[in-house]
Amino acid sequence: MTTLPDFDPVAITAALADLLQVETIDTDLYRGKRKPGGRGRVFGGQVIAQALQSATLSTEQDRVCHSLHAYFMRAGNEEHPIIFRVVRDFDGGSFSTRRVIASQQGKPILNMAASFHRPEPGLHHQDPMPDVPDPDSLPTWLETRDKYLPGVPEQFRPFLANPRPVEFRAVIEQPWMSTAKSEPKQMSWFKTVAPLGDDMAMHRAVLAYASDMQLLGTCTRPHGKSWMRGELMTASLDHALWFHDDFRADEWLLYCTDSPWSGRARGMNRGLIYARDGRLVASVAQEGLIREITPKG
Repeated sequence: MTTLPDFDPVAITAALADLLQVETIDTDLYRGKRKPGGRGRVFGGQVIAQALQSATLSTEQDRVCHSLHAYFMRAGNEEHPIIFRVVRDFDGGSFSTRRVIASQQGKPILNMAASFHRPEPGLHHQDPMPDVPDPDSLPTWLETRDKYLPGVPEQFRPFLANPRPVEFRAVIEQPWMSTAKSEPKQMSWFKTVAPLGDDMAMHRAVLAYASDMQLLGTCTRPHGKSWMRGELMTASLDHALWFHDDFRADEWLLYCTDSPWSGRARGMNRGLIYARDGRLVASVAQEGLIREITPKG
């Protein structure tokens, strides 16, 4: 029987912010913390967020990251910290570009390129935000977890039972263990479960962290397959993120994802992230591995 841990929103939000801070070792060399108590594979969003923080520390403060493009090469190990080496490729009048290599035990696990722009006014248009229920009217993460947890295989329950610093509330709900096939679309509101403070670089890091959640699952929906039933081997292969406008990651953001294609053991996923006032604040794209496997046992 799985015992549900105590839930302290302020403490777990502070722990996330601490995890995503990086330590300066030398010029353009940084160390990312390991997740306390972590076991197994490092979450890809953590590596991206720490790489973004490393690139940000090497860039003038008046320039804000507007895009990043990352490739995952190896699975990170939660038993070790991650070393980030930044290369300053370009500093122009308005833009700066950085390359980041993330390594563990001498082997690269992620390559990332990021571009920074000094904010300036310009022409504006955007896709409108979908008309969706308000997040306060939707079931909380804890309510959803408690509803479906009894049907989840025992080996996955500790992972799903752990308190999460970023809460998602699904607009389009699908039972976690369902074999039903559905349209390759998802919509959820998300935010941190407690305030983050006013460091906007941390808010961008948290959005980068959260943007790797739920995205890959979009391309599995038309096939009725689940990694929790041992039917799929899944992993993020690459990840692209564009920051369009200002936002706070401790206020509700709407994450709308779709998948235009899957095949050859890969799935393509796209996402749009809106602030609660309707502004499109970020866009995401990712291709992931969705390899069919035979369930054990």
